[in-house]
Amino acid sequence: MSDATLNSIKNSPDDFAVQISDQIESFVVAVTEVAKGDDPDSAVPYLLLEVSQLLLAGGRLGAHEDFLPDERYEPDVGPEPDVDELRERLAALLNPVDVYSEVFDPYVPRSAPVACRISDDLSDVLTDLRHGMAHYRAGRVSEALWWWQFSYLSNWGPTASASLRALQSLVAHVRLDKPLDELDGLDTDSNAADEDGSLEAEAGAVMAAEIGGPLGMRQSEA
Repeated sequence: MSDATLNSIKNSPDDFAVQISDQIESFVVAVTEVAKGDDPDSAVPYLLLEVSQLLLAGGRLGAHEDFLPDERYEPDVGPEPDVDELRERLAALLNPVDVYSEVFDPYVPRSAPVACRISDDLSDVLTDLRHGMAHYRAGRVSEALWWWQFSYLSNWGPTASASLRALQSLVAHVRLDKPLDELDGLDTDSNAADEDGSLEAEAGAVMAAEIGGPLGMRQSEA
């Protein structure tokens, strides 16, 4: 980010807050709509687009100097919205490619991959974003920016980044005509690893050789 852009953000914090909140609101609305399942054929590419756009907002938050809330203690925003139904809808929509393998921290030597779910990731991201949005809508803009920035660095940024890699990989397998032969051994209930740091395989359902059909995406004609 250029010095001119950073100075513009510092001089117009209200404009920055509006832009970030608009991007976050767009993501929340879009993922909620996708989860309804009205257009399953475009779910994966659409989620890829939305997560990519959200991470632009996250990058801007991460590049900004630390935001400081007006109050020492965070005001109560009330009960968190329930995301269980959305999580279940996404899991059903993304079956059988919801589970994927991810390394939690690439800077930890010999990190063992763990099994994750795109549906869990997106639901957790929405929870963080909605928490900040509650502050924003209550007029606590500095609190909202502080929360979005802090949770981007500590939780929703890494989570969204992981799900983005999974979604991009799915699209690439289909568009490049590189089918996944099977998805077994990826089980979020068993994250144990052997001495070589590889994910312990468990019996799982073998998916079809072509994933384009279940995802509703056309494969290349090459």
